[in-house]
Amino acid sequence: MLLTNDDGIDAEGLQRLRQELLRTPGVDLATVAPDGNRSAIGRGITTRRALAVERIDFGDGTHGYATDGTPVDCVRLASLGLVDGWTPEIVVAGINHGSNLGDDVTYSGTVAAAMEGLLLGLPAIAVSQQSEKREMDFRLGLDFLFDEAARFTSRLVQELEAVPLPPSTLLNINVPAGDVDGVEVARLGKRIYRDRLEAADADPQTGRPTYFIYGADPGYEDEPGTDLAAVAAGRIAVTPVHMDLTHHDGLGPLSTSDLARLLAPAVEEVE
Repeated sequence: MLLTNDDGIDAEGLQRLRQELLRTPGVDLATVAPDGNRSAIGRGITTRRALAVERIDFGDGTHGYATDGTPVDCVRLASLGLVDGWTPEIVVAGINHGSNLGDDVTYSGTVAAAMEGLLLGLPAIAVSQQSEKREMDFRLGLDFLFDEAARFTSRLVQELEAVPLPPSTLLNINVPAGDVDGVEVARLGKRIYRDRLEAADADPQTGRPTYFIYGADPGYEDEPGTDLAAVAAGRIAVTPVHMDLTHHDGLGPLSTSDLARLLAPAVEEVE
């Protein structure tokens, strides 16, 4: 099993889950994670330079690998043979510091790492923990308790073969703060972003203007059956997520329109 994240190899969430998985029967664990925080990097990859990798001793007789790449890079490094004589059979990303709910999954480096597992044909889990302030965001909050999320993920890993999960589908798990009131299988909810353009100090080196455009606490549409509503109610949200972004219902109507006619002006102009 590969363990990775987007908060960095020293992040408390990853370390707490790593310790739990080391005690899980049947788990052959390797840890490959970024050397620092790569939150909200999504499915970014590193293509224009070599990746630096450092062996990290965890002080408990085990070690992992830190890289200056992205979470997706970590999965690729592991799958391509970074660890001698070992290849991953499952990808687990987390525990993320902060929730990854609704539309936020498209920004999340944690979910992106799990998605990379899917592309490699591997079962994958992304797990995130709400802050103790109960903020519904991955960008805010400093205080986290990871024990419940670590235990739940460990049990899920042990019983993953019995979970009715369609091919090419990952599990996106969000654990609420405080006492957990059950588990809900839920769809992704809808975010309401409140970001705004705010001027900041000019760049001291270039003099160019700078701006903040992110940071406002987002809201959400409180719809039953969504991951956002489940976590708000104190339940662990488990959401199946897949990579097929095609809107299949839209294929038929679109295919009946005469899109080829749009080529005619271009052809005439060339002639």
